[in-house]
Amino acid sequence: MNSDIQPVESFEPKEKPGSISVEFQRFLTDIEDLVAQATSLTGEDLAKLKNTMNERIVVAKASLNELSNNLVQKARNGAAATNNYVHEQPWTAVGAGAAIGLLVGLLVSRRD
Repeated sequence: MNSDIQPVESFEPKEKPGSISVEFQRFLTDIEDLVAQATSLTGEDLAKLKNTMNERIVVAKASLNELSNNLVQKARNGAAATNNYVHEQPWTAVGAGAAIGLLVGLLVSRRD
């Protein structure tokens, strides 16, 4: 039996981490291609296709997991930097908060 099933590439993000839409689009394209191939396969080729689909799902999950970990780490770093800044310069932070509150108050009062 001649099979047109393509092997799965190892997980190596080619785009910047954070390009979740690119990863998702790639995953959808892979699944669409595999489904198109599945309509004409039987027996052993169908089993290979099932394994290939499972491998691609694992690759997509790993990619999303890495992207999610990167996002969480960036959020933690940002929170830590903000916390340090507020502790080092509390009056500047209070002033910035008051200024932002004043601007929001002005914008809300002009809408009425």
